Amino acid sequence: MLLLKNGTLISPAGSRVGDLLIDGEKIVRISPSIESEPSWEVLDVSGKLIFPGFIDPHTHFDLHVAGTVTVDGFASGTKAEIAGGTTTVIDFGTAYPGETLNEGLDNWFAKAAEGCSSDFGFHQTITEWNERISAEIPDMIERGASTFKIYMTYDTKIDDCSILKLLKRLKECGTTTGCHCENSGLIDALRDEYSQDERIRKVSSHYLTRPAAAEAEAIGRFCHLAEIAETPVIDVHLTCLEGLLEIRHARERGQKVYVETCPQYLMLDDSRYENPDFDEAAKYVCAPPLRKKADQEALWAALRDGEIETVATDHCSFTREQKRLGIDDFRKIPGGMPGAETRGIVIYSEGVAKGRISREKMCEVLSENPARLYGLYPQKGTLREGSDADLVILDPEGKTIIDQKTQVSKSDYAPLQGMELQGAIAQVYLRGEKVAEHGTVLKEGRGRYVKRKCPEFF
Repeated sequence: MLLLKNGTLISPAGSRVGDLLIDGEKIVRISPSIESEPSWEVLDVSGKLIFPGFIDPHTHFDLHVAGTVTVDGFASGTKAEIAGGTTTVIDFGTAYPGETLNEGLDNWFAKAAEGCSSDFGFHQTITEWNERISAEIPDMIERGASTFKIYMTYDTKIDDCSILKLLKRLKECGTTTGCHCENSGLIDALRDEYSQDERIRKVSSHYLTRPAAAEAEAIGRFCHLAEIAETPVIDVHLTCLEGLLEIRHARERGQKVYVETCPQYLMLDDSRYENPDFDEAAKYVCAPPLRKKADQEALWAALRDGEIETVATDHCSFTREQKRLGIDDFRKIPGGMPGAETRGIVIYSEGVAKGRISREKMCEVLSENPARLYGLYPQKGTLREGSDADLVILDPEGKTIIDQKTQVSKSDYAPLQGMELQGAIAQVYLRGEKVAEHGTVLKEGRGRYVKRKCPEFF
């Protein structure tokens, strides 16, 4: 038995000082005061904030993309996550055209077999739509890959006709899908134009050919398709005010649209792409790209006001050398950034400590909301008796400096390099066992697959 005494227990409904008792892998008692037994381990966490383990519902480990493979597989990726307080991740089991959904999911189970340090699950990515794929949807739900992902751009995109049919089928099955919303045709036309002259070698061409309008138009179209299908949907990695306005319009029509954003869109802006040093500018290539400072402000306000339900990483890591695949053609730069181990403390420091959001809101968007939306609640995402003892003990008086030299991710850069943050992740517990302390992973490979239920639409 492990007794945590005098900690501030955080939940979206409010926070209170109290004691928390762990027996094995579960929380068994929460009370203002619990008298310890001689055989128990007792840890005084006075002055510390205790959050439910963070959940990252958007990662890309061991992903083949742009002629290369993300540098973080499941072993290093989940180790980075656990170092930063994330105790459960949800990656994407992708069925490429010609594969069955079961084959795609099997492939991702094989990737995860290298060993995970956090608990893990899978969304199922759908890259084509036909009767065979439709018939497999119940299989995915039965296997615990209970939510889905589609793209409106890239070579994995599906068309509007297929999206509508898919949404109706998912509604029948009691689930939903997240969508990468960008207008593929608009982007392709601009990329073709920018590739005809010297702009082909400029990193800045990346964000100029993926404007906010491309994202906003696709969000609006996706929401209207969901309106016809009469089903809830999820917009992943929202970056801009224009897209947020489309979501507001959908909600005004009475639709349920859930929204995710990422720390990079809250912290960084498109000026990063203007750096004349290719290696520096290319670090920040991701899709959708970084936007304006005004968009950051809009996203923080939306987070505060409950218009954004979750904050994920979209951890898709490469090295600087991999980014150089596009040194002569911006279209070939692998898109994505690391961020697994910094998400929690960045949101605390730049959100809670700076008064942008409350600590209760942080708990909501990092823990409880993703647990509910992705079928993990109340096993995960909450401090309650009977839930998994996944805990993050955060020291609000501590300090954190982001430094690539000390990060766990195999990427050789940190997007927020040198940033000094208020607060520190002191300890992380996964199902009752301390697995990380002050950024150092103490126990590797304890992660297990979590068979998720269908979403709770709140």
